[in-house]
Amino acid sequence: MHTLYPLLLQPSLHETIWGGRRLERDKWKQLPPGNVAIGESWETEMSTLVQNGAYAGQTLGNLVDLLDSDLLGEQPMSIFGNRFPLLAKFIDANSQLSVQVHPDDAYAAQHEGGKLGKTEFWYILAAEPGASIVHGFKSTTSRAEVQSAIEHVTLDKLLHQEIVSVGDVIFVPAGTVHAIGRGVMLYELQEYSDITYRMYDYGRLTASGKPRELHIDRSLDVSHYEVSRQVKTKPVVLEDTPLYMKRCVVACKYFVTCEVVLRTSGSTQGSLAGKTASSCIILSSLGAELQVQYGTSLRHSEALSRGQTMVLPAALGNYRIEGNGNFLLSYVPESRDEAWMYWKTRNELFDL
Repeated sequence: MHTLYPLLLQPSLHETIWGGRRLERDKWKQLPPGNVAIGESWETEMSTLVQNGAYAGQTLGNLVDLLDSDLLGEQPMSIFGNRFPLLAKFIDANSQLSVQVHPDDAYAAQHEGGKLGKTEFWYILAAEPGASIVHGFKSTTSRAEVQSAIEHVTLDKLLHQEIVSVGDVIFVPAGTVHAIGRGVMLYELQEYSDITYRMYDYGRLTASGKPRELHIDRSLDVSHYEVSRQVKTKPVVLEDTPLYMKRCVVACKYFVTCEVVLRTSGSTQGSLAGKTASSCIILSSLGAELQVQYGTSLRHSEALSRGQTMVLPAALGNYRIEGNGNFLLSYVPESRDEAWMYWKTRNELFDL
C-alpha cells in the first residue's frame, strides 16, 4: 500500500464573464491581481495540485492513476469507474448566469461519448437581498412551449425564481432547468462531468455583439417540464453533542454531504472522529480552522482553513477532526447508507 494521508489541494481558478472578486473580498480565496473576474474555484479538478506531503506537486488525476481504489474507494468506482467521482467548486455569480440543464448518465453515455451526466447541489454562502436562483418552471409546460419561448426570448416568463439566503441547500438533479442569479455565492458539488447545455441567455450579446451559443435541441431533449416539487432541501440532524453537531444536508446515490459544526466546550476544542471505508471523503472548510489527525494513534496532522478543500483517501482509516467552525464532509454512499436513508424521510420528493 502506498503512503496515505489527507491531501490538501490547490484550487484551479476560472475566469468568467459573469464572475467578480467576491471570493477574495469575503476571504475565501486569494485571486490573481488586477480586475480579473473569477467566477469559479474548482477544488477537486483533475489538474489541481496537491500542496502537502509526499505527493506535493502531483495532480489529483495522477494520484487517481497511482493509488486507484486506495484513493477512490470501491463504492465510487462501482458507479463512476476509475476516475475521481465528484467535482467541488466555489462559485461567485457577480452577474446572472445563463439558464442551463444537464443530462442524466444514460443520455450522456449515449450522446456525449460515454461521459457522465450531472446531478449537483448548491450550498448558499452569501446572497444579496432579494437574490434568487432559477429551479424549474412556474407551472407544468411542454417542449413546444419552451422552444417557442426560447425563440421569442421570453423564456424567463416561464421560469420559477426562488429567493435564497445563507445556509439554504438547493438540490439540482439532472434534467432540472436552472440558473444562479446575480449576487449569489455558493459551494457546489456535482458528478465529475463537463456536460452543460445552455438553454437560454436572456438575449444577451457577447463583447463582439453576437449571441452566446445555445444548445437548444439537446437541452429540450433532457429537460423536465414539471414544476419542481421541492427546491430547498430539509437537512436532518444526525448527531448533536457538546463538541459537534452533524447534519445531513443533501443525499442521493452520487453523494452524501453533511455539514459539521465543531464547538469548543470549556477548554476542550470541538472534535469529530471517524473512519474511512468504501469511499474517499471530501472536506471543505466553510470558515472552520481544523486539524485533521490520522495515522497510528492519530499522531499525524494536516491543517485545513477557510475556503480550502482536502481529500481523505478511502484507505486512510481512522481520523479525527479538531477545531472550531463549520465544514462540509462529502462521500459516495453505499445503497443503504444511514444518513441517506434518514435524509429521505424528510425529503421524500427527491427520489434519486
